[in-house]
Amino acid sequence: MCEAPVARLTEVTHRYGSTVALDCISLQLPRGTVGLVGNNGAGKSTLLKILLGMLRPSQGQVEVFGVQLHQAASTLRRRFGYMAEADAVLPLLQGVEYVALSGQLYGMSRRQSFRRAHEVLGYVGLGELRYRPVEQYSRGNLQRLKLAAALVHDPDVLLLDEPTNGLDPPGRDAMLRLLEDLIAQGQKSVVLCTHLLGDVQRLCEHVVILARGRVVYQGPLAPLLQLRTDQYLVRWQGSQEWLHHLRCQGVQITPGANGSQALLGLPSGWSTQRLFQVAQQHGAILHTLRPVEEDLQSVFLRLSEKANSDPKAEA
Repeated sequence: MCEAPVARLTEVTHRYGSTVALDCISLQLPRGTVGLVGNNGAGKSTLLKILLGMLRPSQGQVEVFGVQLHQAASTLRRRFGYMAEADAVLPLLQGVEYVALSGQLYGMSRRQSFRRAHEVLGYVGLGELRYRPVEQYSRGNLQRLKLAAALVHDPDVLLLDEPTNGLDPPGRDAMLRLLEDLIAQGQKSVVLCTHLLGDVQRLCEHVVILARGRVVYQGPLAPLLQLRTDQYLVRWQGSQEWLHHLRCQGVQITPGANGSQALLGLPSGWSTQRLFQVAQQHGAILHTLRPVEEDLQSVFLRLSEKANSDPKAEA
């Protein structure tokens, strides 16, 4: 028998007054590692707060582990560990006190929460700093402290909201290596909420892309990357009429800095030889044709632009 997904949302809408944060979305968050990506205002944080039971959607149904969320929100919340984007730390507390307090808020006894706090602080690399006041932690160590607080009660699912936010490159890499180690153990599902698509490519198996409160893609990461077009940087001499012909044939064209340069996204089945033929037929001569690899960032921008131009579109 298949395990229930982490969450299933059916036609969920949430409004803040007249502002629609989530617009009738239906999606499934599978077990494993899921990247939740979108620009500011896309609805990511609202979605996390709904999963945690902190917000009740304006309409629609939410299931968590196969149970209607409104029927057992407090019980289900204990199965999540939440690392908020905001620091949300209490000054004057030592690191171990802060993490233990998080455990007690999740229902652990004082003795159990302190024992577990020492364990997870050692795991995230803060064992030697456990008695230091939290206001003296560096930015990187503060992020590790927040991760420890999310892990203290041994949740089934980690909800990580911008875990590398504000970190310098070495600190970001250290945090990602820590998360990679955690994921490799295979005992927890992870929902990574981020605007850094490189983090998603590095850590996640699945992805949900939100734009303007709508889902524009959900599913495994690998097929999403297969949506990439073959892109080429071209330079030419002569007429630009050949670009109009290419556009009519489904080629995506991004004009360059000057009138004789462009980035072309070729549809499936197109060959580079065909570009030379079309250019010659319309009085242009290609003198540069260089492949450009499209990454997840480019795919995200393309799908988001499609959603903005057609709000009902979903990949």
